[in-house]
Amino acid sequence: MTQTIALVDDDRNILTSVSMTLEQEGFQVRTYTDGESALQGLLSRPADLAVLDIKMPRMDGMELLQRLRQRTSMPVVFLTSKDEEVDELMGLRLGADDYITKPFSQRLLLERIRALLRRNEAGRAEGSGAPPGGVIVRGDLVLDETKHTCTWKGHDIQLTVTEFLLVKALALRPGMVKNRDQLIDGAYGENIYVDDRTIDSHVKRVRRKFRQADPDFAQIETLYGIGYRYKED
Repeated sequence: MTQTIALVDDDRNILTSVSMTLEQEGFQVRTYTDGESALQGLLSRPADLAVLDIKMPRMDGMELLQRLRQRTSMPVVFLTSKDEEVDELMGLRLGADDYITKPFSQRLLLERIRALLRRNEAGRAEGSGAPPGGVIVRGDLVLDETKHTCTWKGHDIQLTVTEFLLVKALALRPGMVKNRDQLIDGAYGENIYVDDRTIDSHVKRVRRKFRQADPDFAQIETLYGIGYRYKED
């Protein structure tokens, strides 16, 4: 089945050039020039992945992402400028799966899109190392890889693809420390460069989501200078 990519950017040159590249690679592409039209379009006709610019008219990428995350865990890549470091971190905290800095290589964007789509598919199928049925149970935590769902003490925890795979990587080996490189490989796949602050931002958002359901949640521990681990029950 042909996968659909949504491009949201007020720069029509970027929309045209990136659309051509993606279509040549076999993707179906839908384009939007502002956040409001993108929100309406993506809620009525969801895409497999969205690429969002941050600074746009009518509704910026941050607000668009926040509105989308209320309804969908669709993978999202942010396009940012070199001077938008704060925006990058804020985007990750709001639930973006990845970001790329402008000006960017279209081949790099294509690699990131493919990696995210692979992770999305993997997150919905039985993963290697999971017990039969694709369900991982660690005390009050239940991860269902087939349905891509997460519950904690019976509460549904809405996770993005990246967040789900991070929690899975930690929960599969409770008590064992995972450094950031190992978590990057688990969540992004090998040969994809992601800096440490990206993983840290994802972990902070995951903790915040669990603590909304349970203020005493403390299963994901930080070992400063080393990495993270899922605490054994």
